Amino acid sequence: MSRTSGRDHRSWWCEHAWLGGDDVRAGVLVTARGGRITEVLDDVPCPVEASVLRGLVVPGLANAHSHLFHRLLRSHTQRGHGSFWSWRDVMYAVAQRISPDQYIELAAAVYAEMALAGITVVGEFHYLHHDVGGSRYVEPNVMGVAVAEGSARAGIRLTMLDTCYLSSAVDGSPLNDQQRRFGDGSGEAWAERVESLAATLAHRPDVLVAAAVHSVRGVPTGHLGPVVRWAEAAGAPLHVHSSEQIAEVEQCLAVHGCTPTALLRDFGVLGPRTTAVHATHVTAADVADLHASGTGVCWCPTTERDLGDGIGPASDLLADPGCTFSLGSDSHAVIDLFEEARAVELHERLRLERRGIIPAARMLTSATADGHRALGWTDAGSLRPGQLADLVAIDLGSVRTAGGGPRVETAVFAAGAADVTDVVIAGRQVVADRRHLTVPDSAARLEALTSELLGTDVRSSGRAVTPTGRSSASSR
Repeated sequence: MSRTSGRDHRSWWCEHAWLGGDDVRAGVLVTARGGRITEVLDDVPCPVEASVLRGLVVPGLANAHSHLFHRLLRSHTQRGHGSFWSWRDVMYAVAQRISPDQYIELAAAVYAEMALAGITVVGEFHYLHHDVGGSRYVEPNVMGVAVAEGSARAGIRLTMLDTCYLSSAVDGSPLNDQQRRFGDGSGEAWAERVESLAATLAHRPDVLVAAAVHSVRGVPTGHLGPVVRWAEAAGAPLHVHSSEQIAEVEQCLAVHGCTPTALLRDFGVLGPRTTAVHATHVTAADVADLHASGTGVCWCPTTERDLGDGIGPASDLLADPGCTFSLGSDSHAVIDLFEEARAVELHERLRLERRGIIPAARMLTSATADGHRALGWTDAGSLRPGQLADLVAIDLGSVRTAGGGPRVETAVFAAGAADVTDVVIAGRQVVADRRHLTVPDSAARLEALTSELLGTDVRSSGRAVTPTGRSSASSR
């Protein structure tokens, strides 16, 4: 998708810039008009009129998978034991408490945290559609519009992955009481609502409305067709949670006699616009189906390890050079795309017991160009003419990066979100000297919202917290 924000002519002189592969150049001058890069020159003295970006400049990072309200649970589900499924129960309970006004504030604060981490576009896997108990708001897309308003305040682009979520299990069981906010009743009703959302947000050049199937647990096979057809008609990305948990795979085999990937293949969900999120427990046949259909994959390693999901076969998935392999922060256990990128390689080292499997440049491409492509922004994610002018400056002199030098490996294997100093999005500076220019108080907002929505003062409590405000030995 080609969109521009119509900004004036500007230029930035980058002390060092990554131009793809292992190519890092010094003295790179990036010029832009209308928020889009017009020229990239290297080995250029700093012009007087140019803004200066020190350190190593990379394209904007793309967070391809986000559930913004999960940010409320950070640090609050770590005591005691549990599983993905017990964590999910806590998450569902928190979801019952969020109003549209609170959602705007939460989105602004969480997306500001992303911008501070160098993220210039987010894919919001959005299923918090309706009021508590499933009753409809007067404006049926008020929660989706709230997400878009939050992204505008934080200054980052948004791909709204509006999610169809209709059932509680692979066998098509109805949504339970804690899930009713998520459901539209049918695939056709979902498509009607999303069409209205797309019309409502059509004036926003920084927002793309796209589609998502929650999972083979969340959408019965008879309702997959309307979602696929809407995405095809809109030319929009289509994302789906798939094979995240062994239990999900086992349930799918028991009910349908095939894996989730095979089921999605048979019902036309896979394809070049589709991204399978997680794909942790995939078989060799599943990998072959993903490659043959051109389906991309999005991994969220910090969430997958936080929830004990397991480690997927990165090398197998990346064996196809055309694979779009993107990254996301999912539940926001942390928001740090550099950590997500390095985790893919480090987890693969643990799985295969050897080093140097996936080059740093490949993983930085996943965090930038591949992520933008997965989210429908094919005109962003690299520093070249015609692309949106997204620039992220990484401090090369921090205690983490000092001595590494202007190398791709320094960004992937040493840097973290805290090393991002400046962020330019479509030609507009959003972060300067580690400070968000429009949401300068994001930390305070997050603290206040977490306290309000979890029902306890998190600043003074060191105990695990349940959504009712009661403390317990374990909230997992």
